[in-house]
Amino acid sequence: MNWDQIEGKWKQVKGKAQEKWGDLTDDDLDRVAGKRDQMVGLVQEKYGKAKAEAEREVDDWFKGL
Repeated sequence: MNWDQIEGKWKQVKGKAQEKWGDLTDDDLDRVAGKRDQMVGLVQEKYGKAKAEAEREVDDWFKGL
């Protein structure tokens, strides 16, 4: 699965994102709408992570889908 496919299946996938990052709300995830850069920014903002760390975490999560 690639990020274009994630965008298309976001409604199904966002539940898995909420399992991983419990502090993310439905509204947060609706705004992301499956876009990698926005997801990285959201994880970075909500969890106070450095950009590189947030990118690694999002990419690792993505690989596990």
